[in-house]
Amino acid sequence: MLQALIIFIAQLLFVPVLTLRTITMVKGMKEKAAALGMLEGVIYVIALGIVFSDLSNYLNMASYALGFGVGIYIGQIIEQKLAIGYVSIEVNIMNKNEELTSHLRDEGFSVSTAEVEGMNQARRYRLDCTARRDREAEFIKIVSTYEPSAFIVSYEPRNFKGGYITKAMKKNKHVKSKDQTLS
Repeated sequence: MLQALIIFIAQLLFVPVLTLRTITMVKGMKEKAAALGMLEGVIYVIALGIVFSDLSNYLNMASYALGFGVGIYIGQIIEQKLAIGYVSIEVNIMNKNEELTSHLRDEGFSVSTAEVEGMNQARRYRLDCTARRDREAEFIKIVSTYEPSAFIVSYEPRNFKGGYITKAMKKNKHVKSKDQTLS
């Protein structure tokens, strides 16, 4: 019974570490991915070592599988809370909405606007924004308040260069370091 508990706990650690390692690897954070990979390997060997030591112990195998499933759930929650990286958000609305655009900019979002042509040559307006992933929900909430029927799509950019967001990041780093010295 103790072995089954150890296996379950090991899986609860292993899978979130695996999730974070995958995310850091995809985002190009080589050093963090390597460190998490080493930790992942150690946990994996320990858990599997216990399972393989007695293949007739079905409780250990069930603990491994159950821990893996619960670990995936926990890993997803951790990933959502960390919200590492940036997101590009495209919003299509029926009419130009200066009030919405101004509000988004006042909240610190970079917003570019364009008039676009939809189906049957209908005129629409598109807002484009790149923001930190942890602010995606805030952006969508603001847009939904002003434009409840807006079409919103978001995706993660692999990289970007220049523009408002790069300036804002440099400015925020400078402001944060000033705030930290004042604290």
